[in-house]
Amino acid sequence: MTASPLPRLTHARLPLTRELCAVNEYGELQHVWIPVERALTVYVDKRELVTLMTLGAQPELLVLGYLRNQRLISSVHEVESITVDWEVGAAAVKTRSGIANIEEKTASKVVTTGCGQGSVFGSLMADVDKLVLPAATLTQEQLYGIVNAIRVQDSTYKTAGSVHGCALFRGDEMLTFVEDVGRHNAIDTIAGWMWMQDVEWPPRSALACPRCPPRGPSRLGAARRRLMVPPRLSLRVLRCPPRGPSRLGAARRRSIMPRG
Repeated sequence: MTASPLPRLTHARLPLTRELCAVNEYGELQHVWIPVERALTVYVDKRELVTLMTLGAQPELLVLGYLRNQRLISSVHEVESITVDWEVGAAAVKTRSGIANIEEKTASKVVTTGCGQGSVFGSLMADVDKLVLPAATLTQEQLYGIVNAIRVQDSTYKTAGSVHGCALFRGDEMLTFVEDVGRHNAIDTIAGWMWMQDVEWPPRSALACPRCPPRGPSRLGAARRRLMVPPRLSLRVLRCPPRGPSRLGAARRRSIMPRG
């Protein structure tokens, strides 16, 4: 039986920053660049689901990854199309056969904590608690390579600040890099990208989140262990076995120190 085609996506990317004139501490006018945060309301089969705050870098992949990570859909082929229209600030998701028990799945929500308050559906939290992930390893050399790749990556953060990023690596090869208002958006966007590219977790891979607190990778069911690391570059790394990310870590200069 032939699999359903991939969903049709618009390409509604918007500029991530805008220039404005500010007054500095000396009373002087100064031109600066700031990120542009936008509201995007997601409708699934004409039913309002959630409003996401985003820069608008890859909104279609963000929506797809959000549905995936919230466990509302289990296959990319369940989605027929995602249409983003910034004039009305909406993303219209059309599924092929609807989402079974969507009212039940979205009935309860859990408010998350941290620098950005958000919410996840209650059924997701139950799934996360049931995950049992296998061990995975990265070599010290690969970890150093990941840190350096993030360090030299051209980014909105370097020009405007106030954004968070996430990158998917195979070994120390960067497969994709995403920035958005929150790192949870970046993780969701990567999840959507992986589905569209038919990429499963590569062996010896890592999900690296610059300036990422421990709670960020819970979107993908990360386990609770951490390695701490920053000087100027703060980087946390998820080691990813084939079934998904397993350990959260970080790197500081050339040392790695586990914490509980």
